[in-house]
Amino acid sequence: MSPLLQIAGLTAHYGDFQALFGVDLTLGQGETIAIIGANGAGKTTLMRAVTGVARVTAGAVTLAGDNITRLSAPDILVCGIAMVPEGRKLFASLTVEENLLIGAHARQGNGFWTLERVQSLFPILKERRHSPGTALSGGQQQMVAIGRALMSNPQVLLCDELSLGLAPVVIKEIYAAFPQIKSSGTSIIVVEQDIGQALRVADHVHCMMEGRITLSGRPDTLSRDAIHDAYFGVSHA
Repeated sequence: MSPLLQIAGLTAHYGDFQALFGVDLTLGQGETIAIIGANGAGKTTLMRAVTGVARVTAGAVTLAGDNITRLSAPDILVCGIAMVPEGRKLFASLTVEENLLIGAHARQGNGFWTLERVQSLFPILKERRHSPGTALSGGQQQMVAIGRALMSNPQVLLCDELSLGLAPVVIKEIYAAFPQIKSSGTSIIVVEQDIGQALRVADHVHCMMEGRITLSGRPDTLSRDAIHDAYFGVSHA
C-alpha cells in the first residue's frame, strides 16, 4: 500500500540559512509518527515545509499520490493537511466556538468532524464555548487549537509541541484523545521534545538533529541509549 504522506529529499531554507537537509519520511494511513529532537533540530521547520509555510528548495511532498510541494499554505490545508501550531495561536477577539468554526472554512464537503463531535472529544469546549479563546487555561487552549484543526477534517494532523508548558495531567488528557482522532480516519504526526510521551503514542519515531533525521524505528525496537545518542549527536566511533 502506498503511503498517505511521503516526504522525499526535502530541503528547506530560511533566507540563506539551510534548515533541512534531504529529509525522507513516510506516514501510512491510520498511523501516528513522532518526531523528536532538541530545540533547533529542524522539527518545526519540517512541519512548516510540509504545510507550505517554509520555503522548500529541493525534494517533494506527496499526499495520497498528489505532489503538493509547490502549493500555497491555504491550498495544502484544503488538500487535507492541518497543523496545530506551537503556541496555539488562537484569535483573542473570538470566542472558543468562533475559533473552532474558523477551522471549518477549509472543509471540502461533509466530514466526520463537526462542532458537536469536537465538543464531545473535549467537553470543556462546549462548557466554555462563549468564553474568549485566550481566557482559557493553557491546556484548554491547546484543545481549542486541536479542535480548530480537526474542523477542516484533515487526512493528516500535524501537532507541534503539544505538551510544551503544560502540566503532566493535562498532557495525559490531551493525548488520550489520539485514539479517537485516529479512528476517525486522520493520521497524525506529532513533534515532541518529551521523548517518553512520543514513544507512548507513536507507531514510528524519528529523531532529528541539525536538519537531518538521525534515527528511525518503531518505539519497541529503539533503545534508550540509541535515542539519547541520536538526540544529542553522540558518536561512539
